[in-house]
Amino acid sequence: MVQADPRPQAGDTVVSVAESTGARQGKGLSGNSVGLLGSAVIGISTVAPVYCLTSTLGPTAGQVGVQMPAVFLAGFLPMLLVAFAYRELNKAVPDCGTSFTWTVQAFGPRVGWMCGWGLVIATIIVLSNLAGVATSFFYLLLGQLTGSDGVAALDGNRPVHVATCLAFIAVATAISYRGMTATKGVQYALVALQLAVLAVFVAMALTKARSGDLPGSIAFSWTWLNPFAVQSFAAFTAGLSLSIFMFWGWDACLTVNEETQGSAKTPGRAALLAMVVLVGSYLLTGVAAQMFAGTGQEGTGLGNPDTAGNVFAALADPVMGTALGVLLFVAVLASAAASLQTTFLPVARTVLAMSAYEALPPSFARIHPRFKSPGRATVAAGIATGVFYAVMSFLSENVLIDTIYALGLMICFYYSITAFACAWYFRGELRRSVRDALFKGVFPVLGGVLLAAVFGKTLCDMWDPSYGSGSSVLGVGSVFVIGVGLLLVGVVLMLAMRRRSPAFFRGEVLTRSTPALVVEE
Repeated sequence: MVQADPRPQAGDTVVSVAESTGARQGKGLSGNSVGLLGSAVIGISTVAPVYCLTSTLGPTAGQVGVQMPAVFLAGFLPMLLVAFAYRELNKAVPDCGTSFTWTVQAFGPRVGWMCGWGLVIATIIVLSNLAGVATSFFYLLLGQLTGSDGVAALDGNRPVHVATCLAFIAVATAISYRGMTATKGVQYALVALQLAVLAVFVAMALTKARSGDLPGSIAFSWTWLNPFAVQSFAAFTAGLSLSIFMFWGWDACLTVNEETQGSAKTPGRAALLAMVVLVGSYLLTGVAAQMFAGTGQEGTGLGNPDTAGNVFAALADPVMGTALGVLLFVAVLASAAASLQTTFLPVARTVLAMSAYEALPPSFARIHPRFKSPGRATVAAGIATGVFYAVMSFLSENVLIDTIYALGLMICFYYSITAFACAWYFRGELRRSVRDALFKGVFPVLGGVLLAAVFGKTLCDMWDPSYGSGSSVLGVGSVFVIGVGLLLVGVVLMLAMRRRSPAFFRGEVLTRSTPALVVEE
């Protein structure tokens, strides 16, 4: 069990590693609260497979056509390689700061701080998108149940939409604030619901597609799994960025490592298990939807720009019928709501670790004495998410699409740095065995190179205003402005924190020699 700082504080507990002697102390989180299955469920729930599918099937098909399943596999490969890096680093340093902590120990405080910022801002972006999708399907579901087009149309009312989003964010923040037990309690049923509805959707779509009665349906071909058949490299990287986004979130298994039974090994195993479930779900659903609807740009075709941001809303009735189609609306709403709750875990725990190691103000290291959760960090994440979504809703006509594209940039940024950090951290061990050479060196570096290449290519492509939704700021693509602008905000905040916490940035607080957590297996 992770041992918390025993010294009493007024109200919340505040943990500072600078005050630690001997082994790195626990941060006051509730140890041994999650097992292997629970950790895997948290990873799957954070990814939100049904939400990811409804928001990215259309844009991905629009970029790469029938090669969509191949792009899903291509996005899975670097994620799998990076997952090996996370597993090895977690064995050595089971710390809830994950990418931040590991990259500081490998590359120093500045690179580590920016890596942590990349994780935090990526999470805030996806939280805002989750709230938006939850709101859209909330009103669509109400419209279906009441038979009222007016109720369904409330989603198009901007003030109503934003207000409802903020309400969802507030509820999710409150649940996450109450700690791991409250978070874990509802996830099993919600994840089971998502996977069950996807199974029904796949079965019905395949059955109807194979009947030959649908004008837009197409027959399955093994060439769909060939990534080299994509018409251009730019289209491939754009689709790959979306595919990478669809797998993002599995590392939530690692950010709850200090609260997991067997902190050194269980989170890594859970991450790999979650990845296998996800890639299987994506391939089956992608193939079934493509066989049923095709990739055309009209009607229910997956390439139709009018339905690209919400494919399941267009396919629910044609595939499952009016009665069962409601289940798909429920599944998307449950997926977004469940992920909205669990996605607070990585951002709050990363902020907690950054604060505990003096990279952020000490107030964010406060642990609620009853719930054993990073309360201040969780509330701050909720407020930042609400503000971000409210502002972006009025700046961009297609905020969901633009922020999803920008999110892919952030994911490639901090995942690639973490992968390289693994090889550098274990550089002295790579010659000990073939296993160490592969899992601590070759695989992480290969994954990092692939993601870094996607990052660079995407950065160049998103300068064009036609990238994403097609909106621009002073002639520059809005996706570029969002992605690069948020990274620059991180640089400014880092410079401000360097003046406030010089010890951390001098490398005096967290170094390679800082001992790992003392964990009872």
